[in-house]
Amino acid sequence: MLKQHRELSMSIRRTIENNEEAGIRPSKTYQSFVAAAGGHRELNFIEKDVKNYITREVRNVSEQEDAKEFGKYLLRMKEKNPNFFFELQLEEDQSIKLVFWADARSRAAFEYFGDVISFDTTYNTNRYNLVCGSFVGVNHHGQSTLLGCSLMKNEEIESFKWLFQCWLRCMGGNAPKGFLTDQCASMKKALEACMPTTIHRWCIWHIMKKIPSKLNRYKGHADIEQEMSQDVWNSHSKDSFDRNWNDFLLNFGLADNKWLSGYSVYDVGEQVSSSIFNKFVVTYDSVAAEVKCECLLFESRGILCRHALSVLSFEQASQVSPRYILERWSKKVKRRHTHIKSSHDEPLMEPRSKRFNQLVFRSQNICKFASESEELTTILHRAYDNVMAEMEALKAKRKGTSLSHEDANLESVNELQSPPRIRTRGRPKNRLGSKLEKQIANGTKKKKTKVLSEVKVMFFKFVAIEFIFLVNRLANV
Repeated sequence: MLKQHRELSMSIRRTIENNEEAGIRPSKTYQSFVAAAGGHRELNFIEKDVKNYITREVRNVSEQEDAKEFGKYLLRMKEKNPNFFFELQLEEDQSIKLVFWADARSRAAFEYFGDVISFDTTYNTNRYNLVCGSFVGVNHHGQSTLLGCSLMKNEEIESFKWLFQCWLRCMGGNAPKGFLTDQCASMKKALEACMPTTIHRWCIWHIMKKIPSKLNRYKGHADIEQEMSQDVWNSHSKDSFDRNWNDFLLNFGLADNKWLSGYSVYDVGEQVSSSIFNKFVVTYDSVAAEVKCECLLFESRGILCRHALSVLSFEQASQVSPRYILERWSKKVKRRHTHIKSSHDEPLMEPRSKRFNQLVFRSQNICKFASESEELTTILHRAYDNVMAEMEALKAKRKGTSLSHEDANLESVNELQSPPRIRTRGRPKNRLGSKLEKQIANGTKKKKTKVLSEVKVMFFKFVAIEFIFLVNRLANV
């Protein structure tokens, strides 16, 4: 099929745009067109046309426009919900340095799930190398819930200070009880300055993830990793962890390793009375109605373990202290954030695309009704022909009409089309001159031709004379 014969209709383009937004691959989109048409030969385009349209039209956002489009996105989200929060810090050249944003649902969810926050910066954007950070909490189903996002040009102390202060303003100035991060020194100093009352801890996942890179140089590093994981995950008290950890460092000769020697366990409260249940020590204070188990299920999940409940039953406690019934697990709590919709952007469509979608939606019902019988189908075809003729006549009247500043509007401007692009071979032709320029050029050309002719005549006369003179001279000899 020749290129000039290939064309993507309006309906085909809208389908491609919708499929691209839904994450459907171009090859699958093309195969759906083939199946609907009944074969490749029934289509007036090929798969390459679909891919070119996606690259040229759908994804055609230049690097210079990325920041502008991002700013427009934030404004659109703010218009949809006034509680959408965002702040930007710019460089002197107006380029983005720091950005933070959180939607209304995230801000409302912080009221219920903002006691412990995890902040992660292990992602980078691929084009601008901006550090992507996420504030994450845990909801009442044990699932991660997003409480804010950020983009950072660097990971300096001042950048983290700006970000944490911005996040606190977004959340009403309420600092969380606990804050989990990786082992970044800049984060630690920024947290100490912005949230002095918040308990800062390192994320165990990040620590365990570094084991291969930190211990690969040691002989038998596989055994070291296995023993370290055993001590970390299966030590149920401070004393057992300290004992197991010291034995681990001595057995493998790692006492001088700075990375490993820096870890320790924090002190726990003084025990009043203890009971042993399934090898877990459960501490119960009948006066303060406090219960604590070595398995630390309540400390990690917020739910009392069966060991603690068994001790309370054995001690004939009439009720569980309210401190062990967290609000996040209560059915009586009406969580406000569940009534707030998440902020989703809508694709910006041109007026023509909107009109097309509306017409397609309405025509579906008409076509469904008309397809019930041949008579109804004939009536619809006749109506289509009449409407098409009327629209073509109206369009012909509007061709070539002028557009002035007095009657121009957004809709009329959006209908303007670029002149047809003409492909040329080789060097582009010169600009077409005016009639006067052509006359001057032709007159100059004639003068040059006349002078050149006179020069040629004189040259031939001179050659002829020289030739006759040479012949006479040879004859006399």
